[in-house]
Amino acid sequence: MTFTTRPELLGTFGMVASTHWIASAVGMKLLEAGGTATDAAVGMAFVLNVVEPHLNGPLGEMPALVWPATDDA
Repeated sequence: MTFTTRPELLGTFGMVASTHWIASAVGMKLLEAGGTATDAAVGMAFVLNVVEPHLNGPLGEMPALVWPATDDA
């Protein structure tokens, strides 16, 4: 039984999520340019500082799940 109104998404290359579409677009561009997930997350955080300063700041936290590519999931 699912309790969500959002569709389940599956990424074949990479996936990002944020509260603003511009930040998400920047994150995907960074991944497409060969950046890592950390590059995308940091880039998105910088964009969110500009487009949503009331929700995000330079001294805020950045919760992230990081898994080394060399380890089996």
